[in-house]
Amino acid sequence: MALKLDGFEGSGTFAHGIHPPDRKAFSKDAAIRVMPTPDKVVLSLHQNIGGPCEPLVKPRQTVSWGETIGKGTSFVSTTLHASVPGVVQRLMRVTLANGRHMDTLPIKAQGEIPSGQALWDEIFGGDWPTTGMDDHDPAQISRDINAAGLVGLGGAAFPTHVKIMPSDKKPIHTLIVNGCECEPYLTSDYRLMIEAPAPIVSGALLAGRSLGAKRIVIGVEDNKMPAVEALKTAAAGTGIQIAVLRTKYPQGSEKHLIQAVINRQVPLGGLPSDVGVAISNVGTMAAVARAVIHNKPLTHRVISVTGGGIVNPSNVLAPIGVSFGALIDFCGGLRPDAARMVAGGPMMGFAFTNPDTPVTKGTSGLTVMNRDEVAAGEETVCVRCGKCVDVCPMRLVPTKIAMASRHQDIALSRRYNIMACFECGSCAYTCPAHIPLVQLIRAGKARVAAADRG
Repeated sequence: MALKLDGFEGSGTFAHGIHPPDRKAFSKDAAIRVMPTPDKVVLSLHQNIGGPCEPLVKPRQTVSWGETIGKGTSFVSTTLHASVPGVVQRLMRVTLANGRHMDTLPIKAQGEIPSGQALWDEIFGGDWPTTGMDDHDPAQISRDINAAGLVGLGGAAFPTHVKIMPSDKKPIHTLIVNGCECEPYLTSDYRLMIEAPAPIVSGALLAGRSLGAKRIVIGVEDNKMPAVEALKTAAAGTGIQIAVLRTKYPQGSEKHLIQAVINRQVPLGGLPSDVGVAISNVGTMAAVARAVIHNKPLTHRVISVTGGGIVNPSNVLAPIGVSFGALIDFCGGLRPDAARMVAGGPMMGFAFTNPDTPVTKGTSGLTVMNRDEVAAGEETVCVRCGKCVDVCPMRLVPTKIAMASRHQDIALSRRYNIMACFECGSCAYTCPAHIPLVQLIRAGKARVAAADRG
């Protein structure tokens, strides 16, 4: 392990973690393709961590592309916009890929929006300023982000305006932009960094202005050097630093990214703001630039459609609310040996079976694995080998947490710090007994959260 990362306080890596095969070759060289407008989108009213939004439109109402159709019901919530023009259908309840049952607003597409290169240019093209950020009021930047319906596009889907907000109570000295994309298979952030680095840099400068951060760093793993070079060129003269980090899973975890870059330890149960740091994803930064500079909402995002079960693995600019089945069709369909669909990547994603399931703002990828990729051993008893402890980046004891969860012992789950687990899957990956540790821990966290709500 290197003692120090050149130009930074951190070592460029962190203790524990794993090195799974990255399997990014499926789609890393596939330039982002623009998906044609689908016949229908289904927009969940709960697209983020926190509260849902309430609909502002009624069935049979005609809406335009980008029109606000849902309003947040709480501070930790956000707005929702029509990702296609069309006619609102009757509200319906849908099971999302994460298993949650949510109310949705279906929209039958009707009308024209830019397509192909014109849509790409509308969202990511044009000039993106790197000067004059002091002319923007910090509080207004946060309000613009809120109005645009932005959430973290790395997968967590935390409302961005809450993160990128001036605070006297917890002043932020460093903004770290996460370009690690350590999840196997996924390449949407990688391609965005290569093909649209300018709005990422512009958005990072705006976010830093809102936060009052004196330092902005973009962290990228060293298996993505073309992205590093693209960002360095776009950021030249801005003062933004590019930290090239060692490839390791889960390097993209915010606490471990902070440790790797500036050697600050976020306390157990704490937040990055406790050590004066804010973290946001590269895709989110591009959306921030569009929201603030062009006053445009989040309606589309880049999604990796990848894996051995896809005919033409691709990175796709697609509207929020499109079905996973439509994405699969756009990428040539399924191969005969396709065996499992995962929303996201195989480490932290959610396996699902219904191709009509809609994409949400937090959907970074669709991984379709073939039979060979999903081959797994049968679950046996824990042999107390300690491998899960050795790899846990949070220094927890995953088997103890999982067994407390399996026995529905909420008090014991709390004692073992179940809520500190961020479900990276390192423990399950290394477990020789094939115990479904992440699923057990997720269920236990849900029980603890329910108990806390009373």
